[in-house]
Amino acid sequence: MNVADLGLPVDVPSTALFTDQYEFTMLQAALKAGTAERRSVFEVFTRRLPEGRRYGVVGGVGRVLDAVENFRFDAGVLGFLREGNIVDEPTLKWLADYRFSGDIWGYPEGEVYFPGSPILRVEGSFAECVLLETVILSILNHDSAIAAAASRMSSAAGGRKLIEMGARRTHELAAVAAARAAYVGGFDSTSDLAAGFRYGIPTVGTSAHAFTLLHDSERDAFQAQIDSLGRGTTLLVDTYDVAEAVRTAVGIAGPELGAVRIDSGDLLLVAHRVRHQLDQLGAVNTKIVVTSDLDEYAIASLAAAPVDAYGVGTQLVTGSGHPTCSMVYKLVARAQSAGPKAPLHAVAKKSLGGKTSIGGRKWAARRLDADGIAEAEVLGTGEVPPGLVDRQLLVQLVKGGEPVAREPLDAARGRHTAARAALPMSATQLSRGEPVIPTEYV
Repeated sequence: MNVADLGLPVDVPSTALFTDQYEFTMLQAALKAGTAERRSVFEVFTRRLPEGRRYGVVGGVGRVLDAVENFRFDAGVLGFLREGNIVDEPTLKWLADYRFSGDIWGYPEGEVYFPGSPILRVEGSFAECVLLETVILSILNHDSAIAAAASRMSSAAGGRKLIEMGARRTHELAAVAAARAAYVGGFDSTSDLAAGFRYGIPTVGTSAHAFTLLHDSERDAFQAQIDSLGRGTTLLVDTYDVAEAVRTAVGIAGPELGAVRIDSGDLLLVAHRVRHQLDQLGAVNTKIVVTSDLDEYAIASLAAAPVDAYGVGTQLVTGSGHPTCSMVYKLVARAQSAGPKAPLHAVAKKSLGGKTSIGGRKWAARRLDADGIAEAEVLGTGEVPPGLVDRQLLVQLVKGGEPVAREPLDAARGRHTAARAALPMSATQLSRGEPVIPTEYV
């Protein structure tokens, strides 16, 4: 099944109202002033990484392509804008025929980024580009935050399996996007069936404490689960007494028991005790899965524990303390007239408080050292230096309004693994620090 054919998992006919009102008022004023059709270049970037983070992870690019393609104004949407007196009739007429016809370039999904990186570059008329600001930022800010948290947790896990299980801790649609971003960042599976259906992510799940409490005894509950799901299932062993539950579980399933899950207590101590008990009972291949409000620090603290998999919920879907990446969408170049050959001129915001921007249509490249490890994120607006031509990061995502870079989610996941591996080793340290490589402008 081609999941792109399913459309967006939202209960609205289009993404056109995933906008702030000022985008429409700017459009109306620009149409009236005759400046709406001026060729323009907008860039998405962040001025700084979240405090303590050493790198960012690009998430949500595939969802941006879907959102741009579905940005349409049907009769219901136009009626809402008319009834609310949000824009005038000439603007409504213009919106009725809206189709993004420009080009979008950007960092491919799963790539890492740094302060100033032109993560996305949107080119077209001012009118068609300005309307996309909020929907693009909402996707990239959310998904990149989750992907970055997932990446840190993946590094801390050291190759052990990671299960995304945060659907009940966030908005139902955000949960689907979070599972997708977590998979890009290194998670192996999700408990969210909507994410499995929409994006083909492997899904897992067995039982909760309620299932044990439903039955007259823990033994009855375990027997019922094994009868239904087989000996390879995962049994939750901390409802009453962990040691007794492990004895019961192995007694019913035998050494073929797939795994036990621990969801409370001192996970480090309990995991060691359970591993010892399982081995004594002959269940040497039975895995141990731990859950319970984990984040990257808790996962790292369990590195010496005999744990085989981690299930992570709240901290993952909230970006582990950083639910947004503070990305912005700024006009960096525009033509002085609506003529198709009018040259572009750099423009930039100048203000106090560190909220300035750097004008000009930018390229980006990553300079590597002799060992192939990244040493700088290099940005510029002129000619690309010969030594960096083959290290450019932006790829074309949309050409003439048509997406040209859709790819399987596993491609983004693999890209992230490779990109993170090419960073200095200190990138995966959980201690607070500055970006692991500097951003240089040439």
